[in-house]
Amino acid sequence: MKVLKIDHATIKTAKLDETRAFFEDVLGLRIGPRPDFDMPVCWLYAGDHDVVHLVGSGSPQAPSAQASISHFALRIADYDKAIASLRAKGVPFETEATPGGELRQIYITDPNGVRIELNCPGPGSREHS
Repeated sequence: MKVLKIDHATIKTAKLDETRAFFEDVLGLRIGPRPDFDMPVCWLYAGDHDVVHLVGSGSPQAPSAQASISHFALRIADYDKAIASLRAKGVPFETEATPGGELRQIYITDPNGVRIELNCPGPGSREHS
């Protein structure tokens, strides 16, 4: 078996509408097609790829700090624009850089306590322009 990349993250939530709005308003994801499940679900897309699946749950779930998976990461195009957008929207965040500056990271938390890492190539990265 050869894994190519992570395909999507699924979040179970008792706050489906609030969580969908967060991913649309804060991260710019958009609702897209999904199978006709017999439960409340929402698939959120970045371009043509579904990256976050939301599944309505009747009860609150444990936040990332109390779960086995601590976070999931999304690649972003522009670090400075992301910081400016988060500040303008009043979204709390933390920043970090990997050793050697290959990657700059922004951490935010969704309405369910799920931690999301936003990655952008750093000054030392080959991807940086």
